[in-house]
Amino acid sequence: MPNSTLKFKPINVGRWFIWGMTALLFLATPLIFNQGFSITLLSQMGTSIIFALSFNMLLGQTGMLSFGHAVYSGLGAFFTMHALNAVSAGKFWFPVTFLPLIGGLAGAFFGILFGYVTTKKSGTPFAMITLGIGEMVFASSLMFPGFFGGEGGITGNRVVGEPFLGISYGPAIQVYYLIAGWCFFCIVAMYAFTHTPLGRMANAVRDNPERVEFIGYNTQRVRWYVLIISSFFAGIAGGLTALNFEIVSAENVSAIRSGGVLLATFIGGALFFFGPIIGAIVFVFFSVALSEFTKAWQLYLGIFFVLMVLYAPGGISSLILMNLRVIRFAKFKRLLDPYLGVFIGALLLSLGIMMVIEMTYHLTLDASNGTVRKIFGFSFDTAGSTAWIIATSLLTAGLLVFEPMRRRFMQVWNTIQEEIEVEQTKKLMV
Repeated sequence: MPNSTLKFKPINVGRWFIWGMTALLFLATPLIFNQGFSITLLSQMGTSIIFALSFNMLLGQTGMLSFGHAVYSGLGAFFTMHALNAVSAGKFWFPVTFLPLIGGLAGAFFGILFGYVTTKKSGTPFAMITLGIGEMVFASSLMFPGFFGGEGGITGNRVVGEPFLGISYGPAIQVYYLIAGWCFFCIVAMYAFTHTPLGRMANAVRDNPERVEFIGYNTQRVRWYVLIISSFFAGIAGGLTALNFEIVSAENVSAIRSGGVLLATFIGGALFFFGPIIGAIVFVFFSVALSEFTKAWQLYLGIFFVLMVLYAPGGISSLILMNLRVIRFAKFKRLLDPYLGVFIGALLLSLGIMMVIEMTYHLTLDASNGTVRKIFGFSFDTAGSTAWIIATSLLTAGLLVFEPMRRRFMQVWNTIQEEIEVEQTKKLMV
């Protein structure tokens, strides 16, 4: 008779708390930020989160740098829009709520098709092949207007049929909750994937592909499977984008879109699951929110990206985790004063840099509207000397404060890290 024993597995309260708070955040955010522009911004953040997480299944989890990931989201968006127009024309019935699933299936189909070719190589050759396929699909979007709609793209109307329980997806708030629901589902599904045998094997292929081959696994097959799953979620993101904007164009499959998701993932941190979520939010803030106030938003994004590469190559998520580690060892109080000094110096430096950039942009690109530029709620005459003296003073003051405080911060930070390493070594020796 087999010896069977029952094992009690306690509920992971922390995990349930995090997922519960995430769901609550999705539900409550539009109640706080309830303006039209805010709802649109939140909707774009939702689709960008799915897209960035799907990309990180390749980059962060499997070590595959793709320059053409927009192909799968863009084609998913096109198929979703064609399906929406077919439903509107009465050719077949399909709930609008589940139309992003068509985009996901389209993305997975092209993941099977293109992925079989691209995953035969890894590293730099894989990246170059994905770039070539991306350019090929983008060129095809202009060559075949019957499907892609040419330069103008294709449009549709997401309000189809009679409202169900008052839901017509006409109001932006209803579209937000549609995106939020799909976003939450996709986040849970992609997180669950990281704990599957395929997800673990993808990490092994990233870290040591030779050893994976040695124990009998086909690394090309692993990369291919991961790319198919990643393409499925990218297609869902594309389908939601199509429903949100009700238009799909060649820009959806362009290198600009692929480069954008790469920036978002790197800014957030590719080595941590929640990193792309942070990166997507930051990227949408720059590209959508900040672009409403300044024409120089791409310059600000570039500066921010360069600073992240130089000082935080692990992304924003790595900075958060490193500080949480300091807090766990009860040493964060020693960083408060250095942090405050660095913040003040960085604030003054940033104000000076922004003034110089905004005034330069105004003089070179918007001089026909006069020389007065409103910055931070104040009007400055960009042709006069006063505004430039203020900007120069802010830059100088920022540098004088920031550099000494940065050095002091690094000194305290390094001392704390050494103390933490000593304490951990002592615990291991006990």
